[in-house]
Amino acid sequence: MDPYTPRKRTGNRKKNLTLSAKEFHKVTDTIASVRRHRHYVEDELVEDIDIRVTASRNNGRRRRDEASFEAERSFVRAPLNSRVVSSSIHRDKGKGKARESSLYDVPVEMQEALVLEDLLYVLMGIEGTYITYHPDYTAEDEDPLNGLRFIVASSLDPSLRDLVERILPLATYYTAISAFIESRSHIDFGLVNHALCASMRDMLKVCRFHDIIRFEASHGVGQDYQTLLSQLEHAFNSSAQFTLQKLWFYVHPTLHTLSLLYLLITDLATADDPTAELSSSDGSDAEEDARNEALGLGGATLKAVLSEIKTTGLGVNGGASGIAVKGGEVLAILHDRMQSMSGDPAARELYGALLRDAGKPYVEMVQAWIRTGKLFDPYEELLVKESKFINRGTLEMDYTDEYWERRYTLRDGSTLGGSSKQHQAGVPPARSAGGRLPGGACIPAVLERWKHKILLAGKYLNVIRECGIEIRRDPSQEDDEELSMEDERFYKCIEDAYTHANRTLLQLLLQDQQLIPRLRSLKRYFFLSQSSFLTHLLDLSHTELRKSAKSVSLVKLQSLLDLALNTDAQGEDAMFREDVKVTMAGSGLYEWLLTVVNVSGLEEGDAAEGNAHAHESQKKEREKDRDDKKQMLAIDALTLDYHVKFPLSLVISRKTILRYQLIFRFLLHLKHVEQSLSSMWIEHKTAPWRRPTRPRGAGPDAGRQTPQTPQLPQKDWHSEFENWRKRVFLLRARMLAFVQQILAFTTFEVLEPNWRKLEGKLEAGKVETVDQLLRDHVDFLDTCLKECMLTSSKLLRAYSRLIVTCSTFALYTASFTKSANHALAAADTPDGDHSMAKRWDILSKFETNFNHWYVHLDCVQFYASSENVSLLPLVVRLNSIKSMS
Repeated sequence: MDPYTPRKRTGNRKKNLTLSAKEFHKVTDTIASVRRHRHYVEDELVEDIDIRVTASRNNGRRRRDEASFEAERSFVRAPLNSRVVSSSIHRDKGKGKARESSLYDVPVEMQEALVLEDLLYVLMGIEGTYITYHPDYTAEDEDPLNGLRFIVASSLDPSLRDLVERILPLATYYTAISAFIESRSHIDFGLVNHALCASMRDMLKVCRFHDIIRFEASHGVGQDYQTLLSQLEHAFNSSAQFTLQKLWFYVHPTLHTLSLLYLLITDLATADDPTAELSSSDGSDAEEDARNEALGLGGATLKAVLSEIKTTGLGVNGGASGIAVKGGEVLAILHDRMQSMSGDPAARELYGALLRDAGKPYVEMVQAWIRTGKLFDPYEELLVKESKFINRGTLEMDYTDEYWERRYTLRDGSTLGGSSKQHQAGVPPARSAGGRLPGGACIPAVLERWKHKILLAGKYLNVIRECGIEIRRDPSQEDDEELSMEDERFYKCIEDAYTHANRTLLQLLLQDQQLIPRLRSLKRYFFLSQSSFLTHLLDLSHTELRKSAKSVSLVKLQSLLDLALNTDAQGEDAMFREDVKVTMAGSGLYEWLLTVVNVSGLEEGDAAEGNAHAHESQKKEREKDRDDKKQMLAIDALTLDYHVKFPLSLVISRKTILRYQLIFRFLLHLKHVEQSLSSMWIEHKTAPWRRPTRPRGAGPDAGRQTPQTPQLPQKDWHSEFENWRKRVFLLRARMLAFVQQILAFTTFEVLEPNWRKLEGKLEAGKVETVDQLLRDHVDFLDTCLKECMLTSSKLLRAYSRLIVTCSTFALYTASFTKSANHALAAADTPDGDHSMAKRWDILSKFETNFNHWYVHLDCVQFYASSENVSLLPLVVRLNSIKSMS
């Protein structure tokens, strides 16, 4: 039996045929002969192709504008491409119309045979005779990822036409998927896309058809797409019972599978192209297209412009459009589609298999990061990114703690304490408002709650590795196991790796690096828990500290500090004393703190006032900067520094050392003012302050014996001088009591209790993670700064005025003593003393400035009742001074 001879039909249908039986058999025999002849022609063409390809490679040159089989690389592997017409040759539409008109006179059985043959080529993406490309299709302007669109000859029988149009989407899906695999297999699209394309390629080869394709008993359930087409062609050539209906029956399950893949690649292809929806709607309405063409809004020129805009990304979300859809974004799209199609078992199984295959490189990168601390991400697909320009050497000079905070970060910019501007600066913009982040910055939904543990596990191991310590594998982790994102073992592996890395680094810091003794030494040197060394240092360097900050000798001060530490330090107190260094600050403590508070806005209520104050005083501060730097004494700029090595520099970083220095300078200033006022008390025990002003032997009736007018002013001067000296004593006592109460509150009510809390956490093992250790340490220092009134602009401004007044008053000790001696000497002269009014004027200025401490007390009471309850003990202490005055 001839392969293409249909069985004879009886009945009225035969009467409608325009050909006789003899002529009908002649036509079918001719078609069969042509097909047999075509096989020989194809064999000859294959040989001819091999010769041409070899010659072309030897010559090493090829003209692009010529039709060449070398340009079609798939030709040698697919002989069916002999039907492909070169894209450079314009198709003759008139000839196609002639071919279409010929079907009107062809019987339905002949039409079915001809269309079946065309379908076998069209399903491979090759244009047929009666199934041709869409009229709008041009190889130059058409996006390959949209797939090839075909149309059926209008002269085809309607019953056949309807069935053919059901099958044609399969060709569109196949060509689009093949184009996607070819384009996304490029090296720039990353490992996840490569794995996804490999999985899709395998699915095109092995499509599951649910016990449908059974040409013979030996054929199994699993068939590949190309094998399916070859079997369909074999059935078409050998079986007279093979019809269009059977073809639809065989390819229908494959149509559903490829449609799911087509929807996925459409999402992936349009994820970075907001104009995709607009371009996909082009050509949907023929009438609208014709109207646009007439108005000059359509045609190939506009399509070329839109294509150029789409490929270059001009004007379309400029930041994100330059990042390809890769890495975590691909997995996120896959996961979202799997969730949205969860009601379809076949779709869920298909997308689940793709997610497992595409996620393998991603999972391997995560496992390498959390197990070794090494980040292997050549295409920037992982959720963790590395800033290679930041190394551990920056810890010795960086006050922003960039190594720990920014060496390894999440690509989406999130942190454990919430997003920060510092991290958001390097985060690419989202694809659209409220949409996904592009590339590796998009974290798959299944990893969202694990991202911080993934980051920290690798960071901890990276610190250990940079210390030169060999990283030992956690014995609980299984070796050589393939995990996926849907496997619970993968998340157990993340949890175990995080626990192991955290425990290892904590043990390194607390035990090997002696973190707790280090913090105790910081408390001793910076919080003055045993301040005998500071008293000794101030006594030894008294003359040096009276110089300006620029002219002081740091070498001399360092030698005096070493002498004081070696003399007073014993036992544990002597540990790490060689790491303490003397340095000079560049600005005054209170001016610097006010600037920081006003700029950073540590308090929301003070932010507006601080900014206004900063603008108003900006000019004055600039004018005073030069004078302040020249006039600032060394005692006002003196501070300590503390040097530690990596990895202790993670905990005792420059950021924390700065906080220690602020508290130290605050305490040092209080200690210095207290010492100055105490020295003033010693000075007030000398003769000018204790000598009685009335002459000896002068009784109460002396004025009556010589009732001259000068005697009354003499008596008034003596009482007035006594009152002046008493007022000086009282003001000095009030100032000393104020300073001592502030110092006692700071040391006993703030620093010591907070230190005990931190020390208790560390010794009791309540600190479970390294990040918790870093946060607890910084929180401890921030709490101390806040409770010491160093973060409130109002309290700081009022307090700084008071303490500067006390310090200046102590500097007037010698001036007051000189004035008292001059008054006593002048009292013995006939002219008497005429400078009493000046003395009272100077003293009244000091009293007026110091009486502002009532304002300070009011501020403390307000903050203690509204914001900071820890200031209540200070309120009690200051009220005791108020009752004294």
